[in-house]
Amino acid sequence: MVKQFIQNFREAFGQKATLPLLFGYSNQPVADTERINGCFFKGLQAAREGAPVSLSAEVIACGGGKLYTGFTDGLGMKRVEKTFLNFVRIDKAESFENFEGIMFYATPDMLSGLCGWAFFDTNATDAVITQFGSGCSTVVSMTIVENARQGQRCFLGLFDPSVRPYVGPNELSFTIPMSRFKSMTETMKECFLFDSHAWKKVKARLEE
Repeated sequence: MVKQFIQNFREAFGQKATLPLLFGYSNQPVADTERINGCFFKGLQAAREGAPVSLSAEVIACGGGKLYTGFTDGLGMKRVEKTFLNFVRIDKAESFENFEGIMFYATPDMLSGLCGWAFFDTNATDAVITQFGSGCSTVVSMTIVENARQGQRCFLGLFDPSVRPYVGPNELSFTIPMSRFKSMTETMKECFLFDSHAWKKVKARLEE
């Protein structure tokens, strides 16, 4: 199923599109990640390049980062019982099991496709939402809380100035809880991302 999604993703967004990251909790790390001082998003660059990252209360130096990943109590998230929060580029994962969400680093052109895909099979006014907060809250906290309640909302994030230096100047995040991702994958090939004249123009620009 992972390989099929990657194939569909490449067909929809082109070969140059950045592959998304899967994230979820485990009692076993997928990598021996060194302590990250400051914003832990600087450490996610390794995951983007294909090397998995395992965060924990010891790895994350930032107090806010520990809070928003559930390693301390707060913000509607139950304190996690598992030790590690693993980030894995999708092509390095065997399956979607045991992951909480999927995170896309997206340019405006990619966001237009991701949002349109999310809205395709729903009339919900909150199918895609954004709330101001730290990078870790808009990516991790909101997605995990949504997944726990089997919610269907997707999230735009990375607006916080403190996280901006660690992502591309034209990138935001688009995060889908696994509770929503399952239904979205079923309708992906039916939406405008495939065989749409308008989207082909955007895809061509993504492939430049």
